[in-house]
Amino acid sequence: MKATALLSPRRAQAGTALLTAMIIVTLIASLAAGMVWQQYRAVQVEAADRARAQSVWVLQGALDWARLILKSDSPSVDELNDFWATPLAESRLSTFLAADKSTASDDGPEAFLSGYIEDAQSRYNLRALLPGPQVPAAEALVLNQLCSQVGAPPGTAALIIDGLRAAFPAPASGASAPTSVASSGPLQPAGLDQLTWLGLDTDTVRRLQPYVVLLPKATPVNLNTAPREVIAALLNIDLASAERLVQARKGQAFKAITDAAALLSGNVQIAADRASVNSSYFIVTGRLRLDERQLEQRSLVERQGKTTTVLARERVSQLLDR
Repeated sequence: MKATALLSPRRAQAGTALLTAMIIVTLIASLAAGMVWQQYRAVQVEAADRARAQSVWVLQGALDWARLILKSDSPSVDELNDFWATPLAESRLSTFLAADKSTASDDGPEAFLSGYIEDAQSRYNLRALLPGPQVPAAEALVLNQLCSQVGAPPGTAALIIDGLRAAFPAPASGASAPTSVASSGPLQPAGLDQLTWLGLDTDTVRRLQPYVVLLPKATPVNLNTAPREVIAALLNIDLASAERLVQARKGQAFKAITDAAALLSGNVQIAADRASVNSSYFIVTGRLRLDERQLEQRSLVERQGKTTTVLARERVSQLLDR
């Protein structure tokens, strides 16, 4: 009896010591796991930041390359057979880094670059709806026809006109540009994607995107690059006549708007301020695919003579499906 009484406290102390040791080991393991996790996250964040910075620099280089192409092109006539209109097919980045494509190493990063340049003036510029106290009837007719061609909901053209004129109030008498924005009304959209601020749904904006654009100032439509839908709406002709112009310019680009007028009936008048054969605004799109992510950069570029200026830039990061 006495021996049992003496052993029980010792066993109790041993159990307490074992439990304390297990608790200490658990705490140490938890702290160590937390430290490893924080270090892993720091490495992941640093790698993501480095990849993002590298992607931005690559896309910036692609933009500078596109600006160089536009600078070397003749600004007198712009057509779809020009070098700037040739898209860059997706190519592995290591082929650009190597001095010769035949010596490109397979040890480079799995990054692929592609891109293309679009003529922004191949689309109808919504700025034509803004000047003056009232919308010119000819411009309202163009937008109505385009909305009808793409199957936009009824009233879309009126919604765009009312929204734009509310966002860009007419200048005061004698002023050359708006001096203020309306105290109430929609924000001023800077691009076509922001037309949703005016009440348009994203599907309608997507349908209109190939045919309309919102540039910083009013511009004529380039008859050498515009699709037949835009030409038909601009000149108020049928699609067959517009297609005749599209087919004619494939063989020989229009050197002047009179070349296009000669292919139409005599009662069709082409105003010099509404149509042209050259362009000053272009949209440069570059895509960089890196592993499971794709970074796309869209830039609006203005060309004045031999000078090209980036007016706006937008980057979109996407997670690709595998």
